[in-house]
Amino acid sequence: MAYSERVRETYQQQLGGIKDAGLFKQERFIHSSQAADIEVEFPSGSALKNVINMCANNYLGLSSHPDVIKAAHEGLDTRGYGMSSVRFICGTQDIHRELENKVTEFLGTEDTILFPSCMDANAGVFEAVLTKDDVMISDRLVHASIIDGIRLCAAEHDTFKHSNMDHLEKKLQLHADKRFKIVITDGVFSMDGDTAKLAEMVSLCEQYDAMLFLDDSHASGFIGKTGRGTHEQCGVVGKIDIITTTFGKALGGASGGCVSGRKELVEMCRQRARPYLFSNTVAPVVVSGVLKVLDILSASTERRDKLETNADYWRKGLTEAGFVLKEGDTPIIPVMLFNAKLAQDVSRDLFDEGIYAIGFFFPVVPQGQARIRTQISAGHERHHLDKALEAFIKVGKKYDILGKTKQEIIAKYGK
Repeated sequence: MAYSERVRETYQQQLGGIKDAGLFKQERFIHSSQAADIEVEFPSGSALKNVINMCANNYLGLSSHPDVIKAAHEGLDTRGYGMSSVRFICGTQDIHRELENKVTEFLGTEDTILFPSCMDANAGVFEAVLTKDDVMISDRLVHASIIDGIRLCAAEHDTFKHSNMDHLEKKLQLHADKRFKIVITDGVFSMDGDTAKLAEMVSLCEQYDAMLFLDDSHASGFIGKTGRGTHEQCGVVGKIDIITTTFGKALGGASGGCVSGRKELVEMCRQRARPYLFSNTVAPVVVSGVLKVLDILSASTERRDKLETNADYWRKGLTEAGFVLKEGDTPIIPVMLFNAKLAQDVSRDLFDEGIYAIGFFFPVVPQGQARIRTQISAGHERHHLDKALEAFIKVGKKYDILGKTKQEIIAKYGK
């Protein structure tokens, strides 16, 4: 069918509806490297503005670290720009296996397999290891990429209420007759910033003969005493059957991801995971950069420790100012606004004040749960945080949301 005016008008109307509902997402164009201070073009065609970035996944500030960039250059010079192939044909270099071995050691697992992204890892892992005779039981707030992977798998799917261990136990009892059961959770939930109850989940999985899957993308590198992740923080290293994570956040900020865990499950992914079998290998330049990141993290916890201090300072400042925050103990600190238009208006006003912080709203978060998700970095200095806090307070006063409850904000602006 040709792309007729009827087709064009249908999509134009749908896009118009998204705009009218206050849900239209506009991209900002960054004209600098990723850092605490960035140059941004917004709206499109406007002059560049210097702003403080408060919403990147650059938790450890390593995206532009000179040693990482140097390692990436060396990888480019010695191993080339790209592999032009998938792993099992002619896309595997020595450095790919070197990175897999290093990640295995870092996470405390048995084996690791690289994927082009953690989204690809989550898309491929369930179909590779489960059948229609199995069941997947997921926390209701797991990441969208996990949901997509679940949809691609023939196993039955059920859910449990967010971090509700009593409800999880009931679901494990309900599915006692299944061949295999796998419990699925994020380590740190990316929209709310809270942490999974991994120790309790491990205990339940052992009691009911279930496997445990963990996406630790928003934890790898900085959660736990030495930054190994939520399984380190919860004291269950070696007891998680499958861990997926990304190299696109704290571990360098470029791209790539992995499945790490029991060696048989990793090998099943190597044999059957479609995003692994049919996607180009992670580029050598990325692999070389991540190898250097792991060296940096293994040498010192300085960046992880600074990040923790920064996050505590930022949360304390917002709380004392009177903002409604999601509870948590991670560098993800959502400022709750509950209304999509309000979230976008606050974001724009913050940008005018030199602060880059994006509004999140449906369908990224549930209806009525709009927010500004702030994310702290070890790259932030105290002057960055103080200036950002000053701007948040100024804009908060403008919209009369300081010291107001959730109910009061909703009463004023609606959901």
